[in-house]
Parts: sequence; structure tokens; C-alpha cells
Amino acid sequence: MTKAQQVHAVDERLPFVKLMLFGLQHVLVVAASPITAVFLVAKALGLTSALTVDLISATFLVCGIGTLLQSFGPLRFGARLPFIMVPGGAPVVLFVLIAQQTDLRTAAGATILTGLFYFLLLPVFRRCLRFFPRIVIGTMLILVAVNLIRIYGVVIVGRPGTAEFGSPAGIGLALATVAFTVLFAKLFKGMLGQLAVLLGLLAGAALASALGFMSFAGVWSGALVTLPTPLPFGMPRFDLFAALPLLIFSVISMAEATGQTVAIAEIVGKEIDPRVAVPQTIRADALMSMLGGFFGTSLIITSSENIGIVEATGIRSRFVTAMAGALLIVIALLAPLSRLANAIPAAVVGGSALIVFSIIGVMGINLLRQVDLRARANMYTLAAALTMGILPIVVPGVYSRFPATLQIVLGNGLAMGALTAVIVNLIFEHVSLRWRPRANHAAHATHATGALEAAVNETPSCH
Repeated sequence: MTKAQQVHAVDERLPFVKLMLFGLQHVLVVAASPITAVFLVAKALGLTSALTVDLISATFLVCGIGTLLQSFGPLRFGARLPFIMVPGGAPVVLFVLIAQQTDLRTAAGATILTGLFYFLLLPVFRRCLRFFPRIVIGTMLILVAVNLIRIYGVVIVGRPGTAEFGSPAGIGLALATVAFTVLFAKLFKGMLGQLAVLLGLLAGAALASALGFMSFAGVWSGALVTLPTPLPFGMPRFDLFAALPLLIFSVISMAEATGQTVAIAEIVGKEIDPRVAVPQTIRADALMSMLGGFFGTSLIITSSENIGIVEATGIRSRFVTAMAGALLIVIALLAPLSRLANAIPAAVVGGSALIVFSIIGVMGINLLRQVDLRARANMYTLAAALTMGILPIVVPGVYSRFPATLQIVLGNGLAMGALTAVIVNLIFEHVSLRWRPRANHAAHATHATGALEAAVNETPSCH
């Protein structure tokens, strides 16, 4: 076997032009996340335009550094897999709530505390990875897809009660972008076919520009180079009680990172030991979250958003995401590029995102195809997880009358679905709850006792 044949696709070094194009594709699909996250914080907290631009730059910078970390994995920080890091959606909301209840300095301190909490919790969490079999991971991927589609559906359609809600132009641009992407995937072969998502997004942006929905007027106005400001809110204030919502979410985030690491390894065909790779992913999440708090952002965590791109393109090299990380850093430092990314209409970015996120759901279905869903344990694990996971997604506010602490978990569809899948699978596979008719008790007493002892002896522990 030659040296070239020994190189796994994950470690393949593509030509520079391909690295640039495929890396740019990743960046354009996920670029909406940093911008949307900052705009949400700025609008909710009434931040100045100058501070908003500074936070956008800081968010792109930390996302870029984190992506490089996940791609190269130095010192066991990062899984050396093709990951992109972005601000988590739920953490941004929690960051805003903490800031509204206290102040921005406390919210930044809560982010840093949560990064530290990741490190403290990791030794315990890694012992529980056996509770994430294929049925749980597949279910989580479906819920990730549904949740992300809901989020970006709102980006496209707008919020009810606003003037932009249900705009035919926005919905039309999104659907046109989806159609362009599918068309390019059908028409083109080779590298152009692998770039279908990027080409679809560019075609959607060109259509938006032609129709007058995209303006480049402000792209070159203002500073050329921008450097993020450390501690933009002042010295962080550390309050454990105020940080509690983010601390609770960190457990959910670790479960998400588990599913994402296993899923991306499955897609790229790389055999991993989850007990090694998952902690590496989480360490990078922890370190980048702490760095994000230092620059005034919320948690910066591993993204599910680019997994669909890897599946759609078949490009498995981690050097592509490393290039994407480098491009994110360039965008952070060159203000016109940030403004150009922001100029692409949300509907166009949302259209690209919808098809990519739907591919994540397809991946989950493919994983579940490898599971015997006729088996009672798997059938009820999936059914219960989808029930608890989809309910808060399709019925927002269903738990609004519950205590605020419970709402953090109950109202997060992905968290509830994953937790339910783990618990139900645990009950069926690891806990003996067998009931036998009274008449058969004597005949089966010896067998039942042996089964119970075996179940107790084989039950895994998180301690």
C-alpha cells in the first residue's frame, strides 16, 4: 500500500483552490449564525451600533479560532474532524436573559464560568457515553434538523406581528435558493456538483440583487480593518446563581457534542473511540466559550450546521474546515467582508440553510435504518424521544406556565428529546422491570432471579 493510499480522507490535503472554494461554502452557510446571534443580543439589550459591529467581529474571530482548534486538535483540544464552531442558539437567548436580569458584565462572567464548568463536568460525563447508542444519536440528528429548520424558518418568514412576517418576496427568495441548489446538484458533476450549496446561495444572492432586495451601498463605508475589543462590557462579574441557566445548558451541550462527534465520524468514515474523541470536542467548546466570554459573546460551541454540508458534498477533509476557520478570522478582521456577508438577504441564507439542515435529518434517518425499529425497546425509545423533542418545537410556549428553571430544559426540544431517548433506552436495555403473572411465578423463580442478578451486574454506572 502506498503512502497516498494510507491517508484517510479526513486528513487529505486538497489543492489550495479547492480548499478555498469548499471552505468558503462552509463559511457562507454558517455566517448567518454569528451575525444573527449578535443582532439578537444588540436588539434585546439596546447596544450601540459601534458595539454591535465590534461584537460581530469578535464572534467571527472566536468562531474561526475554534474551527481551527477542532480541525487540528492540538494538545487534545479538538477532535481533528471537519467541524465548524458558531454561537449556540439557546445560549444566546440565555445570555440575553442573564444580562436583562443582572447586567452585561454578569452575563459575560456567566459564559466564562460555564466554560470552566465544562472542564469540571467532563470526567463524569465521559463515563456516561455508553448511554448514547445509535438509536439515541439518530434521534438527536432528526431533532437537530427539525429545530434548526424551525429557527431558520423564522429567519425567512419573520416573526408573527411584524411587518416582514410572511413576505412573499422573502419566501420566494428562499424557495428559489433551494431550487437553485437542487438544480446545480443535478446538473453539475465533480467539484461543481460538490459546490451546489455555494452556487445555490450565490445564485439566490444574484437574484435578490437583481430584484432590488440586496444592496452593496454600505459595504465599503467605514473602517477597513477592525480589531475586536477585549472585555467590551468591562471586567466580568462572576455570579453562580445568575449563571445557573447556562450551567444547566452546558450538560445539554455536552450531549449535543456527543451526537455531533459520532455523526461526523460516521459520515467521514473514520473510526473513533467516543471516550477519546467526544472529550476532545468538548474541551475545544469549553476553551472557546471562555475566550468568547472574554470578548463579550455567549457560548461558542461545535455546530451541527456544517455536518449537512459534509454529507452533501462528500468532501471529508478537515483541512477544508481549517480553511473555513481561517476565512472566518479574515472576515473578523476585515470590516468590508463582515458587511458583505451581512448584505446577503436573510431569506437567501435561510434557503441554503434549510436544505443543508434537512440533510442532517436524512443522516439521522439513515442511522435509524441501521437499527431494528421493530424491537420494542428501539420503537418506544424513538417514539418517546420524538414526542418530547418535537412538542416544544411545534408548540412554542407549551411549558410557559412551568417554573423558569424547568423551562430551560423542557422548552428545549433537542435537550428533551435526547434526555428522553437516553432514559427510555436505559430503562429498556439496562434496568430489569420484568413482570410475570402470579401463576407462572414458581416455574420461573430461578430464571427470574438469575436474570435480575445479571441485569444488576451488567448495569453501567456514571459514577
